[in-house]
Amino acid sequence: MCSRHPAMEAEPDALLAARLVERATEQGGAGVIHLARSEARAARLHRAALALAPEVEVLLLPAWDCLPYDRASPSRAVMGARMAVLAALSTPPGGPRLLIASLPAALQRLPPPSALNSLTLRRGDPLDPAVLEAELLRLGFHIDARVDEPGEAALRGAVLDLFPAAPDALPCRIEHEDGRITALRHYDPLTQRGTQEIEAVTIGPASEIVAPADVGLPLPIGAEHGLAGFQGELTSVFALMPEAVLVQEAEVEAQRRGHAREAAEAFRARLALGVGDAEDAVAPPPSEPSALFLDDAAWREACAGRAVLVLEKAPEDPPGELPALASAPEPEEAFLDLLEEAREAGLRIALSGPPRAARALARLAAERLGEPARLSGWLALRDAAPGSFGLLDGTLPAGFRTAEALVVAPADVRPSLARPQEAPLPSLALEAGAMQPGDAVVHLEHGLGALRGVETLEVDGVTRDCLRLDYAGGATELVPADEMDRLWRYGAEAESVSLDRLGGEAWLARRAEVEAQIAETAQALLRRAQQRDGRAAPTLRPPRAAMERFARGFPHALTPDQLSAIADTLRDLASGRPMDRLVCGDVGFGKTEVAMRAAAAAVLCGYQVAVLAPTTVLVRQHLESFRRRFAGLGARVEALSRLSAPAEARETRAGLASGAIDIAIGTQALAARDVRFAKLGLVIVDEEQRFGARQKAMLRRLGERGGKGEAAHSLAMTATPIPRTLQGALIGLQSLSVIATPPARRQPVRTLQVPADDAVIREALQREQRRGGQSFIVCPRIADIAPLRQRIRRLLPRLKLLEAHGDMPAEEIDAAMVRFADGGADALLSTNIVETGLDVPRANTMLVWHPDHFGLAQLHQLRGRVGRGRPRGTILLLRDPEAPPGAAAARRLKTLEAFDRVGAGFAISARDMDLRGAGDLLGEEQAGHLKLIGIGLYQHLLDRALRQARGEAVEEAAPPELAVGISTGIPRDYIGDDALRVEAHVRLAEILRDDDHAALEDLAAEIEDRFGPPPEPVRHWLALAGLRLRCRRLGVRRLEAGPQGVAAQLDGERLILREPSGTPAERLRLLLRLLDNVRRHRRKARREAEASATDAPAAR
Repeated sequence: MCSRHPAMEAEPDALLAARLVERATEQGGAGVIHLARSEARAARLHRAALALAPEVEVLLLPAWDCLPYDRASPSRAVMGARMAVLAALSTPPGGPRLLIASLPAALQRLPPPSALNSLTLRRGDPLDPAVLEAELLRLGFHIDARVDEPGEAALRGAVLDLFPAAPDALPCRIEHEDGRITALRHYDPLTQRGTQEIEAVTIGPASEIVAPADVGLPLPIGAEHGLAGFQGELTSVFALMPEAVLVQEAEVEAQRRGHAREAAEAFRARLALGVGDAEDAVAPPPSEPSALFLDDAAWREACAGRAVLVLEKAPEDPPGELPALASAPEPEEAFLDLLEEAREAGLRIALSGPPRAARALARLAAERLGEPARLSGWLALRDAAPGSFGLLDGTLPAGFRTAEALVVAPADVRPSLARPQEAPLPSLALEAGAMQPGDAVVHLEHGLGALRGVETLEVDGVTRDCLRLDYAGGATELVPADEMDRLWRYGAEAESVSLDRLGGEAWLARRAEVEAQIAETAQALLRRAQQRDGRAAPTLRPPRAAMERFARGFPHALTPDQLSAIADTLRDLASGRPMDRLVCGDVGFGKTEVAMRAAAAAVLCGYQVAVLAPTTVLVRQHLESFRRRFAGLGARVEALSRLSAPAEARETRAGLASGAIDIAIGTQALAARDVRFAKLGLVIVDEEQRFGARQKAMLRRLGERGGKGEAAHSLAMTATPIPRTLQGALIGLQSLSVIATPPARRQPVRTLQVPADDAVIREALQREQRRGGQSFIVCPRIADIAPLRQRIRRLLPRLKLLEAHGDMPAEEIDAAMVRFADGGADALLSTNIVETGLDVPRANTMLVWHPDHFGLAQLHQLRGRVGRGRPRGTILLLRDPEAPPGAAAARRLKTLEAFDRVGAGFAISARDMDLRGAGDLLGEEQAGHLKLIGIGLYQHLLDRALRQARGEAVEEAAPPELAVGISTGIPRDYIGDDALRVEAHVRLAEILRDDDHAALEDLAAEIEDRFGPPPEPVRHWLALAGLRLRCRRLGVRRLEAGPQGVAAQLDGERLILREPSGTPAERLRLLLRLLDNVRRHRRKARREAEASATDAPAAR
């Protein structure tokens, strides 16, 4: 039975979700299956239905986040979510049930319920780590040293970390001792710290293949496309919900026919591809399309015998949309007027949104409607009295209205409240610079060596950890872990550098020469900073109400990092000194909003703004967005670039000189000498790393053109700053704001190295074309364009291909890029001219020819061009089998693959600084003394030289010596991963260097939380670190301990406590008593000195 409803599909998501909830309630346990037109639509409906109906079991079945018969596997989070739905549908419903899915998700068959398997771990249960690891592999988990993502597990000694793949599951940490579980708790995957004690955890599959015992594990990548070969006959959601009403949106039927064609073509292409890389050789053959997906016959069978409701688009605007409250001159007044009209019409009124924002609106509405009642959901609102006013428990992103009810969300009144803020990511700068085994490191006295790992050294019965450094000629130095403050990371793998000779004079001579050069550099940098700080700049304090109105135009919630960057920027603008701030954030993380707020502050204070971008396409993009955003302020925004017509350029220059133009957006043409500003207050530079030294000099001169002899403020934005810029920021020469919080639900771009053969190229471009997406094909040289064009024409003659490269006239480049962005071609073949300034939401695939010819920052920028829409992006780095990349290029590609998460720009920039060097801050050299001593030591010495140039004290006291006869270290059976052991020692060295007692306590708590109760050597290691910190504060130069007592060496005196100690614990207590005596001795000496100073004048 098939019926049609002409309006529902075009209704707002929340209203359609309310209709689905009503129908599911009517159906009861039989349920409703809703097929949405897209994955994003399905997710929105799912969130809305959850908010509206807590009494309904609402399930979301996601589609695989890879294409049919792809070389890649679906993510474990997606497979875990699908298996969780299978588990739910395999149990009898306890009430109304609503399943929401996109068409591809529903057509994808599921394993039979017999394949379901789960594992429950409880406090007190027996546990065998080896058996558990085998079971987790069978469930599809990835075993790693650290757990960050769903479907990962780490087994470390007495502690196990697991991240279940089911939706909304939290990672858990399991401690065990003597073969039994002693503790379970959830932990934060960002900080790796425990959060909440639990009694038990149930772990479901992280893969749709629950492998039989005779299958080798782990399975190869892409094995899931042979699912039927593992599980036999598969099932579907339709078979699991045989009596459910099927509701499908208008586009679904056409999508189904297209999906069938796409699956068949992809299957043939996969078979034609054959075996590629060696790891593919063990992959199972792909399952036939009819075995993996519902074909025509299976679809007809699924629809037979059930009610099918097809939603068709209405010819006219459907009811349900709220008026545009946010764009009204006074949004709050428009909101209150809407509520009064609704009450007069007898509508039931409810507010729904993030709790704090919804309560704020409720307080505003209470003036006219009274206090709201609590409502459990949509059904409670529907059954409430006409004219009633309530607050829904659930959170809706936007409101709607029906003939009986009005629902308003805070986002309808203020778009910035559209969704709650999300937690920021941890710092991306530190993890990129940590030492790891295999790195080249610099020892202050011995020079450049190779860090090989941690070794335990025993002397006179006392053990301690040492870092093993290898030097030229096979020499080895064991550096005690408590002397790590003498070590710095050089910034490259040891195999790529020439190591120093242990005991030679070359290193000391090299270091002395570099220190002298650094002292000169510090003086020059200080002079430049003093010149900048000595100038006045406009004091920009815009009217608060006007800034708030402008801020409301931002349609998203600000992340904490954005809020911090905006606050810092506005504070700089109001300081009266020239701002010089760098905003570093990955592609799409909201840097432009920081610039918009700064520009608004300048315009509202009567100053002009210059916005510079490296490409004409990016200029056009900014022109459109700035005009849209500043329309409400009445600001005039114009552009100036090489594409500006002569008459248009003359008019723009005249408008800038007269002050008629408020915001000018342009390329470096905007910094030309013949461009005059009437009252320039702010210069914004986007994609700062794309400008060369000469161009940057022009930009600095532009910043000196402020009105009244003032310097203009400067704000630079970048995703991956060039190393020199990043170093300048890190050492305080430039203020730095890092935006590390990713957009909600943004997915990282999948990065793969693949052979550059015809089958791979054809498959990648075809699959993107089949799903209606677009592809970039990027070459390092213009000479590569023609042969690659011929190759693509031969492989895919019907592919619509555009080109863009530097040999084309500027007008043609711009036209090609704009046409591609508008969907006028399937693929764009270009050089790295597309690195910035091209926002193409439908572009999900990029092929990079000869990726070893690109820099790391360039590759990361290129990667940012894809995956900007809903589908997950893929970048294929095409290897030439006959010309493997060199060692340096191989490291760049490896780094790009390693940093493939969202927000990796800052970490990649730090790593790029390691690989290329930070360069001379005053010139163009990217080598020089950085190559001689490494980036870590260079920054340390430069920081010292700058402080010395400012006249600050730079003498560093020698760290206290401890000769106490107590064994310390991190046993390998406690922390087995050598990289984690090195990391722990590095962190402790930083704590000692920073004299941070609180950080030491945090480290001790984290180690116990992550790895279990520490053994005696680790407890002693931490305890001696605490003694060192106390010694430094008390001025103790050396602590000694023996069988009959302990001693503390101070400046010119020695305190002794004679008392025998038989165990390390007794000796530690004795040392603490001695330090208490030192503290009392110091206090007494200070009182006597003060008394003597007081008596001296009286005696005279």
